[in-house]
Amino acid sequence: MSALQITQQGPLLTITLSRPELRNAFNDQVVAEMTRAFQDAASRAEVRAVVLAAVGPAFCAGADLNWMRRMADNTRAENLADAAALADMLRVMYQCPKPTVARVQGDVFAGGMGLVAACDMAVSVDTAIFCLSEVKLGLIPATISPYVIRAMGARAAHRYFLTAERFSATEAHRIGFVHEVVSAELLDAKVAELVQTLASASPNAVRSCKTLLQEVAGRDIDAALVARTVEGIADIRASGEGREGVQSFLQKRKPNWLG
Repeated sequence: MSALQITQQGPLLTITLSRPELRNAFNDQVVAEMTRAFQDAASRAEVRAVVLAAVGPAFCAGADLNWMRRMADNTRAENLADAAALADMLRVMYQCPKPTVARVQGDVFAGGMGLVAACDMAVSVDTAIFCLSEVKLGLIPATISPYVIRAMGARAAHRYFLTAERFSATEAHRIGFVHEVVSAELLDAKVAELVQTLASASPNAVRSCKTLLQEVAGRDIDAALVARTVEGIADIRASGEGREGVQSFLQKRKPNWLG
C-alpha cells in the first residue's frame, strides 16, 4: 500500500504523507516513493507548483521506529546505503524545478524538519511543535543538516541541534524556518494564496530563480559569482518568456503563460 496520496488540480500537484497512525514517520518505502513523486513532478510541464502535505495530528515524526531498529542491526555499508537514499530524496526535493510549499498541519520532529526545510516555503498552523530530537537518541541530524541550516540559519541551528529543545510555530517563524503561521482554519487559504501567486509567474523565470538561489546562497561575492549573475539576467532577457513578459508589461496585457 502506498504511503503517499498524490493529486493534481489544475497546475497544482499535492503530495500527501498518509501514515497518520505512525505520525507520518518515514521508512525506506516512503523515501523511495517521495523520491519518485518529486521526480515525476519535475518532469510534468503542466505542474506549476507542488504542495507537500500530511494527514493526521503530525506532519512528520521523522524516521519510523521499526526502520530505526532494523538499521541499528545493519552493517555500516547497509547504513550508508540507507542514508544515501534519504539524502538523495532530500536533494531531489530541494532541486525540484517547480516551486514547493510545505503545508504543516501538525508537529514536525527530527527528519521531518528536513522535509520542511527542503521545500521553498512553509506555512504552519500555530499549534505545531518543532524539534530536532536526534541528540537525545545518540544520533545527529546529518543528512537533513544542509537544508535545515539553510532554512533556520547557523546561529539558531547551534541551539536547536545541540539542545533538542521543542519549539513553537511562533519561534519557527521568528528564526525563519517557516514563512507564515496561521490558525488551522486559515491554513488551506494561505497555501492557496501562495500557490496562486506562484502559478501566475513565468514558469521559466521561476525555474531559473530556483537555480539562481541555490547557486548564490552562501557564496562569496567574487568575480565568478558576479559573472554568473550577469549571464543569468542576459540569458533570461533573451529567452522567449523573458521577451514576452516585458512586452506584455509594456503593452498592458496578460503574458501568454496566463492564457
